[in-house]
Amino acid sequence: MKRIILILTGISILYSCRNKEAESKNIIKAIVQDTLSKTLGGTADVSDDARNDQKAVELIRKQLQILLKNDLPAMTKEDRYFYYEAFDLNNDQKNEYLVGFSNSYFCGSGGCSGYILDHDGSLINFFTVTDFPIYVTTTPAEKFYDLIMESSGKFHHIKFKNGKYPSNPSVQPEHKGDFPKGGSKVLDIQGKKLERYSF
Repeated sequence: MKRIILILTGISILYSCRNKEAESKNIIKAIVQDTLSKTLGGTADVSDDARNDQKAVELIRKQLQILLKNDLPAMTKEDRYFYYEAFDLNNDQKNEYLVGFSNSYFCGSGGCSGYILDHDGSLINFFTVTDFPIYVTTTPAEKFYDLIMESSGKFHHIKFKNGKYPSNPSVQPEHKGDFPKGGSKVLDIQGKKLERYSF
């Protein structure tokens, strides 16, 4: 009788281990498929990427000191901080840098100012009166994804045109309805714990 109980116990242990192994493989397979589909589709949410490339930070610092050269003497030490996130806005396999601020020098009642820099640090766009985060859609115009930006409590649909995005989102068409599926949220200064950098 003991022998039968031991054999039955052994069989049930082996059977439960096999089920857990199969279940584990299915979970891993689902994660890999999801990651691949988002990466290939250009919709992966890179805001979860914890690596902040020091080379990118130095590139942004240098560019901000050039772009804000005339403003620097009037700025306090607390004004001289930025946040950034890297995102491939034109699907060329090179990240652009979305740069934002959250202090009174750059922000007012309508929102804050910010920049979009190309992968080499060159200026693509300066924008004003914007609240963060910025939503990147999966719909391109002139090879750059459309953006949805909030300004003064309303969302606006921003299209890349003539080599840049419009600088004032508040005068662009209001976005109505749901956010497009597969889009990404970037530069979420309030919601995510983005690192703050000095310049």
